[in-house]
Amino acid sequence: MIFVAAGTQDGRELVDTLLDSGCEVAASVVSHYGEQLLGGGRKPRLLINDKPLSSEAMQEYFREHGVTLCIDASHPYAVNVSENAMAVCRALGVPYLRFERDLTALDYERIIIVHSYEEAAAEAARCGRRIFLTTGSRNLKAFLESPSVKGCEVTARVLPTAKVIALCERQGLTPGQIVAMQGPFSTELNAAMFRHYEADVIVTKNSGTLGGTDTKLLAASRLGLPVVLIDRPQLAYEHIARSFSEVLKFVREHGKEQQS
Repeated sequence: MIFVAAGTQDGRELVDTLLDSGCEVAASVVSHYGEQLLGGGRKPRLLINDKPLSSEAMQEYFREHGVTLCIDASHPYAVNVSENAMAVCRALGVPYLRFERDLTALDYERIIIVHSYEEAAAEAARCGRRIFLTTGSRNLKAFLESPSVKGCEVTARVLPTAKVIALCERQGLTPGQIVAMQGPFSTELNAAMFRHYEADVIVTKNSGTLGGTDTKLLAASRLGLPVVLIDRPQLAYEHIARSFSEVLKFVREHGKEQQS
C-alpha cells in the first residue's frame, strides 16, 4: 500500500497515475471536499482518509493499512504535514518521497518576497490600504490579527465552503470582503477581480502554475500592482521527484528493494 498525502490538484492527479499503474493507494486529504475531488468510493484499489493525522495517528494508520511507501504531495506550505510524514517514515523504516511542484518564475519587478504571514501583513500595509489576499483561509487569522493591517481593507479570496466562510466571518470579515470561489483563475479573471475590489496590493504564495501563481503575477503586472509573495518553506527532503515519471521510477525501485 502506498500512502499519498494528496491535498493538491497535482496530488490527486498523482493518485490517479499510481492507480492506473496498478498500485494500491491510501490517499490522505484534509476534508470531505478533498475526498469528493478524489472520487472517493468509485475507484478500485483506493482508500481515502479525510481526517487530519497527527504523528501518532499517522504511525497507527501506516501499521493498520500496511503502508510500505509514502509519497508526500501535500501543499508546498503544509510544513507540519511534511515534517510529520518524514518523522513517521524514519521511525517505521518506510521510504519517503517528496513530490514538489515547480516554482513560478519571479520575473516581475514589483514582487516583495517575505517569509511569514506577519511579515506579509506589514509589507502589504506599506503598499496601500486595500489588500487583496489570495493565500486561502488556513493562515487568515495570523494575517488579519497583525497590527500592521489595522485600518486596512482586506478582501480575502477563499474556497466556497460553509466552514471556510464561517471562519472568515469569525475573523470579522464582512460578506463584501469575502470572495468565495474555487480556483485556479485565469489572468483575465484575476485582473477583473483586482480592479473590481480596487486593490492596491496583492498578497499570494509561490504555489506554482497549478496553484495559479503565474496568472496572479501576470494580472498584477498588467495593472501595475505590487505583489507581496510569501516564499515557500525550505525543508531538507531526502528524496524529491518533480515529475510523475520520477515518482513511478521511485515506486518501482523501492518496491523491488522491499521484495528482495
